[in-house]
Amino acid sequence: MTAVNITGLGVVSALGKGAQHHSDQLRSGVVGIRQHQIDQIVLYAGRVSYSNRQLSALCEVPFSEYISRTAWLGLLAAKEALGNLASDSKIPAAFINGSTVGGMDLSEQYFKAVSRGELGDTGLFQMHDLGANTDFIASNLVHFDYVNTLSTACSSAANAIMQGAQLISSGEYHRVLVGGTDALCNFTIEGFKALMVYDPELCQPFDINRRGLNLGEGAAYLLLESDKGMKESGNSCIAKLSGWANRNDAFHNTGTSPEGIGAQKAMRAALEIARLSVADIDYINAHGTGTPTNDSSELAAMESVFGGQLPDFSSTKGATGHTLAASGAIEAVISISSILENCAFGTVGISHPMTSSKALLTRPKSKEIRHVMSNSFGFGGNSTSLIFSKNR
Repeated sequence: MTAVNITGLGVVSALGKGAQHHSDQLRSGVVGIRQHQIDQIVLYAGRVSYSNRQLSALCEVPFSEYISRTAWLGLLAAKEALGNLASDSKIPAAFINGSTVGGMDLSEQYFKAVSRGELGDTGLFQMHDLGANTDFIASNLVHFDYVNTLSTACSSAANAIMQGAQLISSGEYHRVLVGGTDALCNFTIEGFKALMVYDPELCQPFDINRRGLNLGEGAAYLLLESDKGMKESGNSCIAKLSGWANRNDAFHNTGTSPEGIGAQKAMRAALEIARLSVADIDYINAHGTGTPTNDSSELAAMESVFGGQLPDFSSTKGATGHTLAASGAIEAVISISSILENCAFGTVGISHPMTSSKALLTRPKSKEIRHVMSNSFGFGGNSTSLIFSKNR
């Protein structure tokens, strides 16, 4: 199987911009979640500090009110991941983007105007489709031979990364940009509030008194290359993507089974593809949304797979918020940073851990890290596990 090398990283979230900055913030215990007023609602959310105009300036692309925030966030992170290749159109490449929100922020502007009795601007719908956001990002980067959009709820970006790895390992492509982007919008906020899983306070993943999640926004991308691709680009390998798998327990429309059957199968399959044992995993970046059902299901799944060898694990969503489709890519960047810096990051917000296991980290822990598992579990039990490994 062709090696899958990671040669570029790009990320933006409520913690800021850049992989190193995110690592520094997590080491310091910084929480990017703040109280914000979104429409008429005041709530805790992980909002990126840049305005759309500021994002367009950072992207060096002329501002337009018809470009969604999801697309601006994605373009900024994608440009960082591509690095010098962002202006090189000679090397064939593929782009796979995960998103669930798309241009919903612009569509909401139309409906607000109509609700006030005004004539809405139908031009605001041109980026409603998820693929339109992907196309905008792609059109402002290199020429891509293959462009695809995935939407599997909260596992979208992780599945984009997995598909990219499959294209590399099969030899079909030697360079694939993978990840995801989502912006905050009223639609998703109200949706999670309707499910009664939006925490009115700061979320507390893996805490016995957890109440729910805080949404966030952001984007992240990885540049995957084969050995041949690196010779063409001159890039160096940062880390390896060694294992990946997706499984689905189809237990419920919005939740996983109490035992986390799909999650168990995804983790075991990822280990098998990576040719690793449970003892080889040094840290797990858990999905850890802070909802009562997710955290108990995920913990049960991890305990079933790892048994008495459960490695250090944590959720970083207490710092970034749950960024929906982007979460798998943002946490992939965080997982790779943990390898580069030999640091397992902690779970902020815990006051009463839901498990007595010392494997649940409440603060960063310095240790040698060779292999990291990153979990992303979406609605309907769509479960994806990725394994990142140190480049040797």
